[in-house]
Amino acid sequence: MGKILRTEKLTTFSELIIVIAGIGAILGGVYYLSPGIKTAVSKQLNGIDLNQTDVNNVTNAEKIALPTTELSSEVAGKPLVRIAGYAWNAQSGIIVSNGGPKTTKGSLMEKNGVNLEIIRQDWLSELRNMQMKFIEEFDKGEAFPTSDKSAFAVMIMGDGAPFYISSVQKSLDEKYGKDKYHLQVMGVVGMSYGEDKLIGPPNWKSDPKSMKGAVISAVLGDGDWVTTVNYCFANGLKVNPDPATYDAEAVNIYPSENDDYIKSAEELIKSQTTGWTVTLKEVVNGKLTGKSVNRKIDGCATWTPGDKTVFDKLSGFVDIVSTKEFNNQMPTALIGVKEWAVKNPEIVSNILKSALTASNQMKNYEDWKVRASQAISDTYKMETPEYWYKMFKGEQGTKGGLTYNMGGSKVFNYADAMQYFGLSDGVNRYKSVYNQVSGYLTELNPFGFNENVGAVVPYDQAVNLFFLKNINDIESTSADKADYSSQATEVVASGEWKINFNTGSAEISNSSGKEVEKIYNLLVQAENTKLTVVGHTDNVGNASSNLALSKSRAEAVVNYLKQKGIPASRFQMVDGKGQNEPIANNNSESGKALNRRVVITFLK
Repeated sequence: MGKILRTEKLTTFSELIIVIAGIGAILGGVYYLSPGIKTAVSKQLNGIDLNQTDVNNVTNAEKIALPTTELSSEVAGKPLVRIAGYAWNAQSGIIVSNGGPKTTKGSLMEKNGVNLEIIRQDWLSELRNMQMKFIEEFDKGEAFPTSDKSAFAVMIMGDGAPFYISSVQKSLDEKYGKDKYHLQVMGVVGMSYGEDKLIGPPNWKSDPKSMKGAVISAVLGDGDWVTTVNYCFANGLKVNPDPATYDAEAVNIYPSENDDYIKSAEELIKSQTTGWTVTLKEVVNGKLTGKSVNRKIDGCATWTPGDKTVFDKLSGFVDIVSTKEFNNQMPTALIGVKEWAVKNPEIVSNILKSALTASNQMKNYEDWKVRASQAISDTYKMETPEYWYKMFKGEQGTKGGLTYNMGGSKVFNYADAMQYFGLSDGVNRYKSVYNQVSGYLTELNPFGFNENVGAVVPYDQAVNLFFLKNINDIESTSADKADYSSQATEVVASGEWKINFNTGSAEISNSSGKEVEKIYNLLVQAENTKLTVVGHTDNVGNASSNLALSKSRAEAVVNYLKQKGIPASRFQMVDGKGQNEPIANNNSESGKALNRRVVITFLK
């Protein structure tokens, strides 16, 4: 969850932020000065993995006494460690393990010898600044940097980590020399489970193709943006990668003011209630027409309390898709400074141990959830404990005959964390998320990522599981397994993938390797869905042979996914329709190419 690219109060170490914040002006100078100049072309990509397993283990454990609100004197003499993070309910476990913003008497952090301060910081630029300040002091020889403007680690949405880590890494390399310092994901402690969502008119849910030409306000690059992009690509919709233009044949994403998720909600409300519009340059087939169009905001991507604000103010809007459907997409990631962590591995492991233990207490005992909501309210200094308690569980409302959902978060215990990284069941869900979002960054190029950052830090360099695996003496249980025994009926998404096969055969060609890999990644991120896979052909050859070929090609895709670890029980139907359901004219080569396709539908 994040407000990407706030640009106020920047330090000298945040020049990259200024460059990125100014990308709109750069693009304007390069692309928009005159009609007919080629601009970014709307793209239809494969979506993020919809892995069906819901990571949600409960380990039986004796109840631990609740932490008090009195500050701990026992760890007061130990070095202070600071972590900064967004106001986000999925951090409940780590915050209650500390008893609040500072380590309290009787807390698990105190028990494990950690003197921790958790700082609310909603601006991504300031989170960067705090870690850069920490590294600056550490580089000068301070073993435990003491500045209140510094933080060893940050907690953000894990699907935002490819952008965050990669952009900060460039700044680190430029200041200190290549590869002297690194940021790494060192663990996950929770998960958004519905709170982050796309909001729009109900027809977007019943007929996703009706989103074509829509304008959606969002914080570009954050987790809600990823959820929106996932939904578009899973339903075969193009996304316009250029926020300054309008493509009637694609979904257009408008950057909310100040990169603020609350503004995303407010801009939708203002547009729908006052007729407020945004002016965008018209694009047709990737070229500027020289015309501008004024468009209303049709939907928004936001999270609590942004979602509640929309539903309070507007009628006729619902949640279209959320992190409940893409249930593995958005973990609460702890991103720390590698070089400090390797010198203090016990502290890092004990922070994770405390958080994961407290999370398991929340899963077993209701009063731990209540205590967590109090700790959240104290730390964020926002809303009441009752508010956070309700939003953690998620709430449903009805207005004008339409039902909508708000909130929804989960915390991770040790078994969850081990399973999420595939350490207990072999399916590395986070690697699928990280790699898929990395592809979005390079292919959609938000904020001129390719020009200004250059490359995504690879998963194996960006994630360090040593500190998680280094935890000892913690109660755990075997990994939970998804149950696919029930018939699924509700369509979450249905998309057509262009997978190339060798002529006249069901063998997937090498040129489609990346495409089927993206499908796999999408399946992992929406692990709670069942699947139907249907093959289609053009009309070359006879109808009966094409029918058999189409089914064989669907089975080839299924076999690939099964070899990657997707269970056979997840496939509710595998079939072929031959040449019977064309979507284009078979009289042209381009039409035939469109008709040769595989349709994958996600059901719950």
